[in-house]
Amino acid sequence: MQWAVHGERALYDTPWVRLRALEVEQPDGERCEYHVVRLRDVAVTAAVDEGQRVLMMWRHRFVTGTWGWELPMGLVEDGEEPVAAAARELEEETGLRAGSLRPLVRAEPAAGITDSRHFVFRTDDAVHVGEPVERNESDRLEWIALPRVRAMTQRGEIVSSATLVAVMALLLDVTMDS
Repeated sequence: MQWAVHGERALYDTPWVRLRALEVEQPDGERCEYHVVRLRDVAVTAAVDEGQRVLMMWRHRFVTGTWGWELPMGLVEDGEEPVAAAARELEEETGLRAGSLRPLVRAEPAAGITDSRHFVFRTDDAVHVGEPVERNESDRLEWIALPRVRAMTQRGEIVSSATLVAVMALLLDVTMDS
């Protein structure tokens, strides 16, 4: 069953969020207005070291008023490839430069209401090149042993959907490598 889009009009536009009203036809033939949030894509990097630890950031999200562990991530700029955004964000937020990045997973966190895609990459050869230039991203960085990550999700220490999807894919990737 496929929905058909017959038109789209802007309700609200900023550089971060675009709210749109779509005229849609549902599979049963009924037409209605459906609101969609158009967001830029997100690139996420799981940096893993030789000790099978992943670099995570402890940060506060003021929108939800929560603290949690997250992977380095950020918006994909116009005209930028997700892999380039992942490399850029890793370096800006952590001071690490990825030697190589490989795709780990792609997710659409709320496909029924937003078109944002999350691209997750893994690097196993990042090197320290300096201090983070993004001073407002996190309180601290910490290398966390992969076996600890599952328990952290169960305790609610990791709640960001982009990070949750990424660490679950990372844990599956590690399991597959074993």
